[in-house]
Amino acid sequence: MKQLWAPWRLAFIEQVAHGSGCIFCEKPALKQDGKSFILRRGRHAYVLMNIYPYNNGHLLIAPYRHIAAIEQLPEPVLLDMLQLVQRSLRAIRKAYAPEGFNIGVNQGRAAGAGIEHHIHLHIVPRWGADTNFMPLLGETRVLPQHLEASYTRLKAAFGEKRTAAARPRRKPATRRSRQR
Repeated sequence: MKQLWAPWRLAFIEQVAHGSGCIFCEKPALKQDGKSFILRRGRHAYVLMNIYPYNNGHLLIAPYRHIAAIEQLPEPVLLDMLQLVQRSLRAIRKAYAPEGFNIGVNQGRAAGAGIEHHIHLHIVPRWGADTNFMPLLGETRVLPQHLEASYTRLKAAFGEKRTAAARPRRKPATRRSRQR
């Protein structure tokens, strides 16, 4: 039998074993976006890399608030998440030029949600040749690029320009302020 070493998984195993809280609440609170693989922050939600991706460029979009179900999302949060989906698609296209995408939500444990009490969206870039014998026979996924290299590439594709959702809203001018 051959071994496939994945030493980065130990941190995840130890984190889960110690019963830490919700990663979707903890990561943005750290204010260490590079270390947390957060690529973009919106007003109500943010984009981060899946650190156990199906493919390079597999992103997650989560609200800052701990909300369990998509139907419980307030409209401004839902809108921000969907605007971040659009921005993420553009960034992934720029960084990797995929042939397609899977975009979805696994809501509830029975639906495959690994973290079932904090809703999040998945964006998985796809290519015609991204399946091979390894996942089918070996139940192993081979990713051609290290997470840190993917982060650097995607961060550059997102650019530094803030999204409309992240811009502070200006108060409308009042009659008095227009007269000045």
